Amino acid sequence: MTDFAASLSSDPTKIPVIDISALMESGETADVARAINRAATDFGFFYISGHGIEPSLIDKAFAASQDFFALPEADKATIAVDETQRGWMATGMSKMKGAATHDLKEVFFWGTEIPPGHPDLGKPLVASNKWPDAVFPRFHEDIAQYYAAVCAVGHQLLRAIATDFGAPEDFFEQRYKDPLARGQAVYYPPSGAGDEAEQRFGVAAHTDFGVLTLLLQDSNGGLQVQSRSGDWIEAPPIPGTLVCNIGDLLQRWSNDRLSSTVHRVINRSGNERYSIPVFFDPHTDTLVDPRDLGVAEADAKYPPIKAGEHIAGRNKKSFAQHK
Repeated sequence: MTDFAASLSSDPTKIPVIDISALMESGETADVARAINRAATDFGFFYISGHGIEPSLIDKAFAASQDFFALPEADKATIAVDETQRGWMATGMSKMKGAATHDLKEVFFWGTEIPPGHPDLGKPLVASNKWPDAVFPRFHEDIAQYYAAVCAVGHQLLRAIATDFGAPEDFFEQRYKDPLARGQAVYYPPSGAGDEAEQRFGVAAHTDFGVLTLLLQDSNGGLQVQSRSGDWIEAPPIPGTLVCNIGDLLQRWSNDRLSSTVHRVINRSGNERYSIPVFFDPHTDTLVDPRDLGVAEADAKYPPIKAGEHIAGRNKKSFAQHK
């Protein structure tokens, strides 16, 4: 019987590891920009090392995530997810387009802190966060420290990407004031016999909806990336790195010069698996238009689209709270 989640092992020729220490330490963009461009053009996925995020922040974020998901369901339900895409989502509420069944995961969603009365509140994906302060007060602080550090890395990566397009270094910075920057703490229980029988993934095959994803994964593995040939390739955890991938909006913005790659997760490790992706996306009103990145009018494949509206539209098709 064919394994529905079969995949090949990986190596640096398939998913490269890019050292970004020069970018983070001195602001040097050229070499990093070229390496990202090659990886993002050929494959859409790459690892980054030399990102400078303190291991203690990573350890605290993982510990906080594990302790949050271990809370009684009644406690987590006090901050149940809603249509603002904030709070805790139970298993069974996520199903990717074309999947055989729902995903085997729980998720806690958060985003940029938006104060009461902010003029953007109510726009697509702009909302107040729902922290579990009443039942787990340290969760907010420990996750937020990691989140701030990874967003700083995201800003630098986009500066390098802009440079490689020949755009001003601050091209993305202008569009990332009050960014969406959506974070998720994700829990994947081990895949059981019933899940395997229903061909259930931790998260089924999909592309990411936004611009740039920075993923912290634990040591259990399970991430699989689809190559241009159609083969599925393991993207195993590499200590000290983050996994980065291009999302649909950046593929669109680049006029298909960069690739948003299909990927999925299945947890066959026998252990509980945790990951923390940050979907580093611009302000909700940002117009994503390839013409702004040097594409001629006659060559542009896509009309302008607002970032928040695009991502919110994709969310509505994937998550039960919108149904």
